[in-house]
Amino acid sequence: MYVQASTAINLIQPGSSVFIHTAVAAPQVLIRELTEQANRLSPCTIYQLHTEGEAPYTHAEYESQFHTHCFFIGANCREAVQAGRASYIPVFLSEVPLLFRRGVIKSDVALISVSEPDHHGYCSLGVSVDTTKAAMESSSLVIAQVNKYMPRTHGDSQVHISNIHAFVEGHLPLPEISANAPDENTQIIGSRVAELVDDGATLQIGIGEIPDAVLAALIHHKDLGIHTELFSDGILPLVEKGVINGRRKKKYREKIVSTFIKGTRKLYEFVNDNPIVAMLDCSYVNDTGIIRQNPKVTAINSAIEIDITGQVCADSIGTKMYSGVGGQMDFIRGAALSERGKAIIAMPSTTSGGISRIVPVLRTGAGVVTTRAHVHYVVTEYGTACLFGKDLKQRARALVEIAHPDHRDMLLREAHERFGSLKNWV
Repeated sequence: MYVQASTAINLIQPGSSVFIHTAVAAPQVLIRELTEQANRLSPCTIYQLHTEGEAPYTHAEYESQFHTHCFFIGANCREAVQAGRASYIPVFLSEVPLLFRRGVIKSDVALISVSEPDHHGYCSLGVSVDTTKAAMESSSLVIAQVNKYMPRTHGDSQVHISNIHAFVEGHLPLPEISANAPDENTQIIGSRVAELVDDGATLQIGIGEIPDAVLAALIHHKDLGIHTELFSDGILPLVEKGVINGRRKKKYREKIVSTFIKGTRKLYEFVNDNPIVAMLDCSYVNDTGIIRQNPKVTAINSAIEIDITGQVCADSIGTKMYSGVGGQMDFIRGAALSERGKAIIAMPSTTSGGISRIVPVLRTGAGVVTTRAHVHYVVTEYGTACLFGKDLKQRARALVEIAHPDHRDMLLREAHERFGSLKNWV
């Protein structure tokens, strides 16, 4: 049943396009062997969302053999994208599976990581379903790294061994991702966002210091649900205390719905064979029409910068691509259309270097991920600005008021020059 990695990768024809499993599910044993066979496989095209761990195929020494197309830019390929050795494909996360299923993008090979098969012959994609299922379905060759450390999850993650063409043993602990302890400002932001969350809300919330600070501040809420593209350890205390129970959800009631996860070993143990966790295809999880059916959907996202009219840049620093569109717009719009839903952008008022994140205009080349018409709330450590229903002058005033005090005079001058007299602002 099992073969050596070299034998499995040798099945790939030169010039093939290869999809690599997402985030902490990236199959490192297969990736290393793929890179070892670079000269034989050249030219080889790689497609991926972001991956954790090593991505040696993006290194400069393999520029002529591999070219990587990212649907979201992770830290391990950011320099390659910015240097031109890899490329970014702008796309909503909800639509990435459609690229494969409609044949817009052709995948010849899928390199995946799975749990050990059960007695029925089913493996699990574990911590990452996202677009991997769609890429597998459209690939003529599927090679799996079987990993005893991969948790067995429920939902769309089940794959029968008959759908896998080669198996390679690769028992490696999954990468562990943990957020830093939130500082005082982050805790303030978390508390402000938590004030906007109603009992019975369905949350979309990711990972990092701000999401963890929000979750920590929700300890006294009731009957929260989770329908999100990504979650991490931050939800676990709320699940244990019964704060997150999903009782008021309409879609997958009493289930925690996600499309991929990353965190610590504790999280991976929590999702293992846990029937309350449903790992689903991102074409479903991020579907605005599905999201809006849950009550009080509260989408909590962040930004690199936001201008005084409410335009949100979340994927680039000027012309330099940094991350991607991801699922922000899927959930921002889904939340806005949900009954009593709320679309929130939460961020520190400044960068670590003291540069204001609230700006008169976005930097030259910056991408508008979320338009000024979509954002309802913006939260910083200095307050909450409600932009829904406000004109451009009112928006500017509201955003200036939650900017860092050191930058408010500059922002007011720029707003006055752009919009005219401040006297009629309310």
